[in-house]
Amino acid sequence: MKILVVDDELGIVETLEVLFRGAGYEVETALGGRAGLEAVGRVKPDVVVSDIRMPGVTGLELLEHIRATDPELPVILMTAQASLQSAVKAVNEGAFYYIQKPFSNDELLAICARAVESRELKVENRTLKRELKKREGGTAPAPIGKARSFTDTLKLARTVAPTDSTVLITGESGTGKEVLAKYMHQLSDRADGPFLSINCGALPESLLESELFGHTKGSFTGAVKDRDGLLVAAEGGTFFLDEVGEMSPQTQVKLLRALQEREVIPVGATQSVPVNVRIIAATNRDLEEQIRRGLFRSDLYYRLNVIAVHLPPLRERKDDIPILANHFLEKMAGPGKEPKTLSDDALSALNRHSWPGNVRELENALERAAVLTGARKEIAFDTLPERVREEPSERLVKEEPPENPSMEVIERAYIEWVLRTEGGNKSKAAEVLGIDPSTLYRKIARYGLAES
Repeated sequence: MKILVVDDELGIVETLEVLFRGAGYEVETALGGRAGLEAVGRVKPDVVVSDIRMPGVTGLELLEHIRATDPELPVILMTAQASLQSAVKAVNEGAFYYIQKPFSNDELLAICARAVESRELKVENRTLKRELKKREGGTAPAPIGKARSFTDTLKLARTVAPTDSTVLITGESGTGKEVLAKYMHQLSDRADGPFLSINCGALPESLLESELFGHTKGSFTGAVKDRDGLLVAAEGGTFFLDEVGEMSPQTQVKLLRALQEREVIPVGATQSVPVNVRIIAATNRDLEEQIRRGLFRSDLYYRLNVIAVHLPPLRERKDDIPILANHFLEKMAGPGKEPKTLSDDALSALNRHSWPGNVRELENALERAAVLTGARKEIAFDTLPERVREEPSERLVKEEPPENPSMEVIERAYIEWVLRTEGGNKSKAAEVLGIDPSTLYRKIARYGLAES
């Protein structure tokens, strides 16, 4: 077991180093609070023994940093000027023990032995919980499917879930990227912590920064009090960044700094706030193409793309359509109730459709059909949406696409087709596309579709 000793007096540091080495511990030392901050991340100690009153960075500030980055790391605080107020504050901040100088060697060694035991029990408990979740598949239901491409993705997700590595999930809209992210969170060591998410394409830049990093009172109109950002609020858990490819260059820079430094600076603030969170990002865009076009930072891409997980589209998982359909119908029926079934021609239509909106579109189509079926037990062909009943056509748009069409040409054509299919209903079109209505309105203006 490794102990980190932090004090601004060299004599005390050397004395404690000899004491702990004599008791069989591995010892690292730091002279002063600033050196202690650097040493915690580098040394990875099992116990920290620190003085409280140090110039620059105090023991309480060091404790606050440790609680943010490794809440289970025991911290023993020492002081020569003890008071009831400082003792209460130290304990409230999460110190394992508060000891007054001078103290006997036996007393300090006994406290350290208890701290080490506490650390070992927490590590063992966390390991057992992880193993139990692996055997039971976690508390979150596993994403459903048996197609080889999908099961390979699920296997990779289970492998990387227990780590703290950043994950980038790619796939078309509606393939279930957030469902997979939640599943990975439940299989991780952070399952007891929160799972928070944000859609980067659904908010304007200024509001997105405030939501991510927080803000101080008066930093902008409407900021009536200090507020923590979601990266801080997700303390000890997982933060899911959806549609990360929609983020503006300015926000990309700030996110990159947060990932590198493990700290954020709220809007309007000058002091940074440490963050302890696992990042899972997702996109339906080709980020490498975005990089080539200067729309996405390559350094942020490499920081996010530590582990790449790709979700295949539903059209490449045809065997999963009946399985997913039965699952959604059981979910709609509710516990203890018999689910509706699909007629043969309705099931044939589902298998024939290309599902540009993927799993989300399938669920929405079945919900509509179940409602129109009423009290009948079998879902008929004519209750399915018209776009699902239609025979597949060779071309989705009338215009002949140019050679090697750009992503903009493809996206414009797809959005135009969905809008026409939904009779111009932008809310329904946004649902099929799997994007926020505000994002759809921006894309309509961008591609000049308002008059179409």
